[in-house]
Amino acid sequence: MYFCWTDAPGVTMKRQVLLVFSAVALHLVLGQVSYSIPEEMSKGSLVGNVAQDLGLDIKRLNAGKARIHMGDNAEYIQLNKERGLLTIREKIDREALCAQTTPCALHLQIALENPIEIFSVTVEITDINDNAPVFEKEERRFEISESAVVGSKFMLEKAIDPDIGLNGLQSYFLKPSDNFILKVRSQSDGGKRAEMILQQPLDREKDEFISLLLTAVDGGEPQRSGTMQIHITVLDANDNAPVFTHPIYKATVQENAVKGTVITKVSASDADKGSNGEVSYVIGNSVRSILEIFHITEDGELILNGPINYEKTKKYEIDVEAVDRGGLSDSCKVIIDVGDINDNSPIINIISSSISIGEDSKSNTVVAVMSVSDPDSGENGKVRCAINKHTPFTIMSTSNNLYSLVAENELDREEAYEYNITVTCSDEGVPSLSTSITLTLQISDVNDNAPVFEKSSYEAHIVENNTPGVSVFTVKATDADWNQNARISYILEESTVNGVPVSSYVSISADSGVIHAVRSFDYEQIKDFQFCVKAQDGGSPPLSSNVTIKILIQDQNDNPPQVLYPVQTGGSMVAEMVPRSADVGYLVTKVVAVDVDSGQNAWLSYKLQKATDRALFEVGLQNGEIRTIRQVTDKDAVKQRLTVIVEDNGQPSRSATVIVNVAVADSFPEVLSEFTDFPHDKEYNDNLTFYLVLALAVVSFLFITCLVVIISVKIYRWRQSRILYHSSLPVIPYYPPRYSDTLGTGTLPHVYNYEVCRTIDSRKSDNKFGRAGSQNMLIMDPSSTGTMQRIQNEKSILDEPDSPLEQKPPNNDWRFTQGQRPGPSGATGGPEVAMGTGPWPQPPTEAEQLQALMAAANEVSEATATLGPGTMGLSTRYSPQFTLQHVPDYRQNVYIPGSTATLTSNPQQQQATAQQATQQALPPPQASAQAEPPKAAQTPASKKKSTKKEKK
Repeated sequence: MYFCWTDAPGVTMKRQVLLVFSAVALHLVLGQVSYSIPEEMSKGSLVGNVAQDLGLDIKRLNAGKARIHMGDNAEYIQLNKERGLLTIREKIDREALCAQTTPCALHLQIALENPIEIFSVTVEITDINDNAPVFEKEERRFEISESAVVGSKFMLEKAIDPDIGLNGLQSYFLKPSDNFILKVRSQSDGGKRAEMILQQPLDREKDEFISLLLTAVDGGEPQRSGTMQIHITVLDANDNAPVFTHPIYKATVQENAVKGTVITKVSASDADKGSNGEVSYVIGNSVRSILEIFHITEDGELILNGPINYEKTKKYEIDVEAVDRGGLSDSCKVIIDVGDINDNSPIINIISSSISIGEDSKSNTVVAVMSVSDPDSGENGKVRCAINKHTPFTIMSTSNNLYSLVAENELDREEAYEYNITVTCSDEGVPSLSTSITLTLQISDVNDNAPVFEKSSYEAHIVENNTPGVSVFTVKATDADWNQNARISYILEESTVNGVPVSSYVSISADSGVIHAVRSFDYEQIKDFQFCVKAQDGGSPPLSSNVTIKILIQDQNDNPPQVLYPVQTGGSMVAEMVPRSADVGYLVTKVVAVDVDSGQNAWLSYKLQKATDRALFEVGLQNGEIRTIRQVTDKDAVKQRLTVIVEDNGQPSRSATVIVNVAVADSFPEVLSEFTDFPHDKEYNDNLTFYLVLALAVVSFLFITCLVVIISVKIYRWRQSRILYHSSLPVIPYYPPRYSDTLGTGTLPHVYNYEVCRTIDSRKSDNKFGRAGSQNMLIMDPSSTGTMQRIQNEKSILDEPDSPLEQKPPNNDWRFTQGQRPGPSGATGGPEVAMGTGPWPQPPTEAEQLQALMAAANEVSEATATLGPGTMGLSTRYSPQFTLQHVPDYRQNVYIPGSTATLTSNPQQQQATAQQATQQALPPPQASAQAEPPKAAQTPASKKKSTKKEKK
């Protein structure tokens, strides 16, 4: 459906309306309509009757709350619901809205409610020729050489027309066209570009300047156009080279010139015109350092671009080149002299210097040597040096640029131990520059100062009865020297106090000067003394000084009062007699006491501590006088005992007690009768009792100690015997001999039993004895071939009391000589012994048995060292074949206690011994007639007892 109407005179608008209806579920009805309008329509202009075009009733628009949605586009179109019309809300610029895009359209939706219906509306915006072609620049300039060839092309700028189609850019025109023609080229994007082509050669001399007008036109109605002015300058041909006005230029610059300083200006001229006559200047030196320091401008000004230093380079030679646009050139030389200024401070170098110098150094001693230089020239390079004042040093110039620092005056480390010497060197430039250096010089010490005490003499106080070693006083000395020279040692000068060396009274610490008391002082013996202390430094040679110290001993209440009267004696009684007629205040006696202390410690006071009748006597508090308080009567006892205590005034106070016996009687006989029963002084008895108790305690302690030691030794030996008894070492039995007349052939069979326990360590060996004689016997008879098993079988026989083996007195076959009989060695028997009818010899004592066992043990120990392997091993010792032949030879010499007989296991030796005994058994008759009864064997123990009795 197409509509066509006229909105205004001369304006015809063609509208195209397309209606599309479709039914959708839920009563959703879609419709579409399109309109085409030109751009730039005024606000409120009609776009179309959308109610009529969509077939909608005006009421439906109002009832369905019709509204327009345009998305992201600005709301250029608005809906008039009362009339159902679409009108222009804002003026539409197609170029702003769509630029060169075609077609340009607005898409919007009309929404209705109840039921929901949406209609799409498309409004196409058509272009009108409202823009003319425009060049970016209003004019363009060209410089073309007169030697340019025909056909040369020169690109021109493109004109811009925002319109499209016929309304856009269509063509270009160039006027006048005498030397140039215009050629238009179409581009791929539809645009057109113009080129200017040289048609006729140019002649600068004829037309130096040419002006052209470029016009761009579009195809719209009415037609629009844009222009650009073209200015052409005809350039001359380069047929002349530049020429400098001077071949050599000279200039001077100071070395402190700042960057940007103009040094000089060069000038060159060119006869050509235009670009051929324009000259540019270039530094021809290729040295990089020159290019960094200097720079030349287009005007020919030579400018300082970096720092220069006279001390490094005094002159510069620069080549400058002038070049025109055509490449022709000329050159000249620029000579630059650098002017010196005082910009360098003097330089000080220490050649040699001393760290320290002795304070006893002589004058003009060289301390340091230095060199001084200044890189500047002339007056700027002349240098003078000086040092700070108030120092005992001076600086002198010894040679060219050399200076010496010397000691001018005497040095004293005690005044200044260190000097900071500042050496300042200045040049003579304007302004003057200077350099300073500081040298630190230590003054080494010399032992030139003796120690000095704080005072010329000292006094110190110490209380008597002090503890030995207590600090009394501290002396202090100072030494102005340093280090070892100031290390002070304190020495006690040798002197005597009351003939005794002072070192026995006091000592002094060598390092700290602390004075200690060596002994405990007693004020009553010495009240003060003085001595000298020497303070000596550690220098070489050492210096010293002395000081006197006086020690004042302060009294302490360490002595109780001593009673001088009445004299207290231990054996006699002294009594004061008071007549019964004594009146009140009668002076009985006076207690006289003194206190060796001094001051208030010696102030004494007297008090009556105890009295037989306190109402009868009183004691003067200060004088010690005992006086009667009342009248003496007959009722008063004759014997009056007063105990007076004497106290000093010290802190704490000390006291003494004196007993005063007073006899109230008129005659001496009466006094004697009453005082004879006075007990003696108990002091002696008390002392004696004390010593007796002390002696009893000491004796009891010693007795208990000895008893404990004996019991401990017994227990220890018993434990050792038990340990050794249960050991697996071989045992040699031994017991005191038993004698029998049934197992021999008329002589005494040597049956014995003893036991020796040996260990590897001989110090742990022990002997055991005391078992029954029937156990572990060895029969030493050579004819016997029985073993230990046989002896063990005879145990019952030996133990029976009526056994034939029971010991009996020896028979007549006993034929031992006097020296071989049982008993102590050398004992002589009576006639009964010789005849075999005497008493049985005394049995050996325990001491003799022990002596014999020890002798046997020693022989066993010596023999064991020589035994071969297996001789006394357990297998041999307890095997059934152990007979007398297995007994080692070390048993040959075993002595029976109490007898001079020797037992042996050698058959030959035993037989020879028996024969010898038989021959010597019977003594001569006269010997037996004179025999005396046997005496008891004298054992070593009995000898000791007799000796003790003799001593007592």
